Amino acid sequence: MDATRTERNKQLVTGLFAAISARRTADLPRYLAADVIDHNKIIHGEPDAPGAAFDGFRQQLDAFSEARIEPRELIAEGDRVVARLLVSGVHTGAHPRMPRPTGRRFAVEQIWIFTVRAGKITEIRAVSDRLGMFAQLGWDWPETA
Repeated sequence: MDATRTERNKQLVTGLFAAISARRTADLPRYLAADVIDHNKIIHGEPDAPGAAFDGFRQQLDAFSEARIEPRELIAEGDRVVARLLVSGVHTGAHPRMPRPTGRRFAVEQIWIFTVRAGKITEIRAVSDRLGMFAQLGWDWPETA
């Protein structure tokens, strides 16, 4: 893969972060393929269906005011872009995991891995400090079966 294409993939990913941080959900189709697969499950219990990430991002923005995704590092190779991020916000709206807003702030590191094909993000994988996020927001840890 040439350096220009790798740079375009990185710009696509940073564009997605800027759109989310600016709450421009109407812009998401510029960055995400219609059938994008989110292997991370943005929202606990999110449907495992192509394209479900669109609603997941909207739900996150509804639940968290001042939501920001700040890239700290971007590494790209082939059709993959890896981003180390600082993600922050304030829990001011209903969330499927915690319907009553706590009004508390959070800031956690996350690492997202994107697959880019034909100029769109087609897959998302992520690892995040959920324990840190839950502790900062005062949420209970989910029960496991």
